[in-house]
Amino acid sequence: MANVTVIGAQWGDEGKGKIVDWLSERADVVARFQGGHNAGHTLVVGEKVYKLSLLPSGIVRGTLSVIGNGVVLDPWHFRDEVAKLKGQGVEINPGNLQIAETCPLILPFHRDLDGLREDASGAGKIGTTRRGIGPAYEDKVGRRAIRVCDLAHLDDLDLQIDRLTAHHDALRAGFGEAPIDRVQLMADLTEIAAFILPFVKPVWLTLNKAKAAGQRILFEGAQGTLLDIDHGTYPFVTSSNTVAGTAASGTGLGPNAAGFVLGIVKAYTTRVGSGPFPTELDDATGQRLGERGHEFGTVTGRKRRCGWFDAVLVRQSVAVSGVTGIALTKLDVLDGFDTLKICVGYKIGDQTFDYLPAHAQDQAKAEPIYEDIEGWQDTTAGARSWAELPAQAIKYIRRIEELIGCPVTLVSTSPEREDTILVRDPFAD
Repeated sequence: MANVTVIGAQWGDEGKGKIVDWLSERADVVARFQGGHNAGHTLVVGEKVYKLSLLPSGIVRGTLSVIGNGVVLDPWHFRDEVAKLKGQGVEINPGNLQIAETCPLILPFHRDLDGLREDASGAGKIGTTRRGIGPAYEDKVGRRAIRVCDLAHLDDLDLQIDRLTAHHDALRAGFGEAPIDRVQLMADLTEIAAFILPFVKPVWLTLNKAKAAGQRILFEGAQGTLLDIDHGTYPFVTSSNTVAGTAASGTGLGPNAAGFVLGIVKAYTTRVGSGPFPTELDDATGQRLGERGHEFGTVTGRKRRCGWFDAVLVRQSVAVSGVTGIALTKLDVLDGFDTLKICVGYKIGDQTFDYLPAHAQDQAKAEPIYEDIEGWQDTTAGARSWAELPAQAIKYIRRIEELIGCPVTLVSTSPEREDTILVRDPFAD
């Protein structure tokens, strides 16, 4: 049985939570491999709605869940999220949840810096969640991060804190802020360590043993490919690599472990925050998509920008992540449109492109080239087989497959986990 890697193939918010939940019941391990608590995954299980931002989605099903080394971890948020889920009846303990020893910690001054930078950037704001994810990744790369394993060795942190304060105090001074309070920092770390340490394990070893035993591993990505620090719409991106290849480096498994790469794709396009969006609709149609799709961020509550399906961008995502098949979500939101549009290329000045150029100014000027396709009036909501879909909805799906060069693996027709049409079983490959 194959492992499965789930990634967003647009700008995030594609509905990964439901798909991971749907798959996790058949997985032995679910592993988060990048990002932080800026991710938002919503799971609807019966009458209950679970909103996760850091914990792997498998935890709701009781599947062994691990937070890999590629994740940056806010330990206080972790504690709060665990408490919230326990309050909803989810069993969470060190037997079903593990944190990699080498995860960098998001600390209070990371959140401070994130907000100070955004406030000072004016029109140049990136649109971060202000949760400290970017500054924490910077410290990781700068080799000054405090990591999860350091919580067991707090008496040995002086030199690392020297490196941190040498960097951050200068930045804080530039914003007119006081230096980091080292005494308070140590008190905060001491207070949270007892809660975190029971969950800490060599996750790479756990996963390699699971792989050797033939267990099925589900790798859960956060955000989307178009927010990748290298391959996304830079600088309006997240601070980590979101492509499928990160499943290996972000967990401690080799690249051959990724297995079937499932790209989650919304039947239209949305984006939260700043940055280029060629197919964005600032009209009644965009408003209709947003209202019908309940397009508000799980983490931030921010209204999502909405637009037509962009086959060019999804084709790029398929290429850079090596996507095996896609899961098409929120098809039901398109019910009732007389005509749908699909972006098949761009015009920038007097040139046409079948990909999105890398430079931000070119991206901002990109005008979509649309192909019209007839819509459908019957409902797709709750459909669980091809026979229940209108003929035009099937034609729309088939045209998307042709344009992105990748087959549809499953189709989601509502937030309910069972309202899913399975075309190909990712775990069977």
